[in-house]
Amino acid sequence: MSGLSWAEALVIGALQGVAELFPVSSLGHSILLPALVGGSWAQDLNVSAPESPYLAFVVGLHVATAIALIIYFRKDWLRILRGLATSVARREIATPDQRLAWLLILATIPVGIAGLTLEHLFRTVFSKPVPTAAFLVINGLVLLLGERLRTRVGTEAPIRIGGDVGAADDTVVLPAVDPLVTDRRLSLLGGPRAVAIGSAQIAALLPGISRSGAAMVAGLSLGLNRSDAARFSFLLATPVILAAGVLKLGDLAGPLGDGVRPQILVGSLLSGVGAYLSVRFLTRYFEERSLRPFGVYCIAAGVASLLWISLR
Repeated sequence: MSGLSWAEALVIGALQGVAELFPVSSLGHSILLPALVGGSWAQDLNVSAPESPYLAFVVGLHVATAIALIIYFRKDWLRILRGLATSVARREIATPDQRLAWLLILATIPVGIAGLTLEHLFRTVFSKPVPTAAFLVINGLVLLLGERLRTRVGTEAPIRIGGDVGAADDTVVLPAVDPLVTDRRLSLLGGPRAVAIGSAQIAALLPGISRSGAAMVAGLSLGLNRSDAARFSFLLATPVILAAGVLKLGDLAGPLGDGVRPQILVGSLLSGVGAYLSVRFLTRYFEERSLRPFGVYCIAAGVASLLWISLR
């Protein structure tokens, strides 16, 4: 294993930042692109290899992506963390911020446990081009199914807040995209539904399955509208991605990072910028638009990759 070239670091760093939050699977693209290019790319960027510097590189990209999410949602996270602090101090779960904080914790537990116990197995067994391309096709089908489920449950009805729940009087129609209004709705999800959405992220341990896509589809199937489902998935992604990076910082600081730390730094900067721009775009995109274009893209890219690999 020779290391990582500057071209590899620049391309994969930028790709990671964008694809991590778009519902198209960053891991899947990080496996398929090197395989399709071939040559040194396929050797250097082999995520299934146990002693690859690519693993240390991926750690840096995950940390940078999480930092970008924290920066973008900094006001929201400060509010949510204050809610958690007051909940612990007062031994109560009364306000929307307190409820949302605990729902995010509950929703993170399943994927955290699964990541600790299954990540290595899934990475070494499934992180190869053919299964990854197949899972990417499945991811596209799931995204299309999510839109079909959303249509059936009718999640785009106006949201009315003000007065008691169920009351017809004294209500005011508020913008569905206001973060405070959205978080108030999300705080009423309830533990079981939050855990179900969080558990959907476990599927993203399979390369080609998108973490944000799985969480959004789960949210849509449970009655959330697109904007709320996207916001909850992005908030959930912050601790999950950060933990995935921090728990493996030893790879970055250890022998696997030797000789490639400058590439890791530059790639991580690109990843962070890409993630920030992506979440900014997607939070607005999902106010009115659907998952269908991403579903069609994943199916087309997966099928094309399978054909290319089989015919080469």
